[in-house]
Amino acid sequence: MSAPLRVVFAGTPDFAVPCLQACRADGVELAAVYTQPDRRAGRGRQLAASPVKQAALATGLPVEQPLSLKTAEAQETLAAWRPDLLVVVAYGLILPQAVLDMPRLGCWNVHASLLPRWRGAAPIQRAIAAGDSETGVCLMRMEAGLDTGPVLLARRTPIHADETGGSLHDRLAGLGADVLAEGLARAVADDVPEAEPQAADGATYARKLNKTEAHLDLERPATELARLVRAFNPWPVADLELNGERVRIWQATAIGRRGDAAPGHVLGAGRDGIDIACGEGALRITRLQRPGKRPVAAADYLNARPGLT
Repeated sequence: MSAPLRVVFAGTPDFAVPCLQACRADGVELAAVYTQPDRRAGRGRQLAASPVKQAALATGLPVEQPLSLKTAEAQETLAAWRPDLLVVVAYGLILPQAVLDMPRLGCWNVHASLLPRWRGAAPIQRAIAAGDSETGVCLMRMEAGLDTGPVLLARRTPIHADETGGSLHDRLAGLGADVLAEGLARAVADDVPEAEPQAADGATYARKLNKTEAHLDLERPATELARLVRAFNPWPVADLELNGERVRIWQATAIGRRGDAAPGHVLGAGRDGIDIACGEGALRITRLQRPGKRPVAAADYLNARPGLT
């Protein structure tokens, strides 16, 4: 009987947890889990373990949390785990060449896009914001460039008309675990998929999200703004100024409009939503949140703030 495939897993957020679980498969020995150091979070700013660390500790797996993998000490520690394969999913630390070269089978990465489209930190949200009709996940063999390595396996999925950043995140997390499980099963069977170089054309960069870009510019077309509302749900959440206060927009759709009202003008408000003129068309807000309050339907907001129009 051949020795099991010895794997070290590196990941940090919720997205990586299904892939961590996929590494607990027949013929695979999950030796250790790497994740980022605990961070302060919440109103009390208490140190909090990452979702991957929590999942690893719950099953008794050893956890490593180096600040960097660039030091000789960190690399010696990793080498001591004797990985045949390093699986990386949204880890958040740069892997130097010495680490990429360490495992016998190299380093695999699960990336939430159809590479080379949307390389980078926020492929899920950028795909929705751009109006893409399709996305997917790639199992990629890592190299020094940012998400430039050859692809071992890929799975495609449509982006639904009502898809949010949160719902697509969850679907792709599951799909990523599926594609990783297939790759690991084939590696255990000594049938590692052939790595195909990424296409030379079509590369786009999915820059990291920030709160500033969540401020909706009503000079833009309503169709674009509606996509941003979906993409930025649940974070950073789109917002705009309405009736003298900045409100967060959780759900909205683009509609046609008549007349020449200036962008930002409230065209109507009722049970169906609050219609606001945009550069093209209008944005119908159906769920929103006042400062310090909970998200509510537009009808409930109007009950609390009558006379909006």
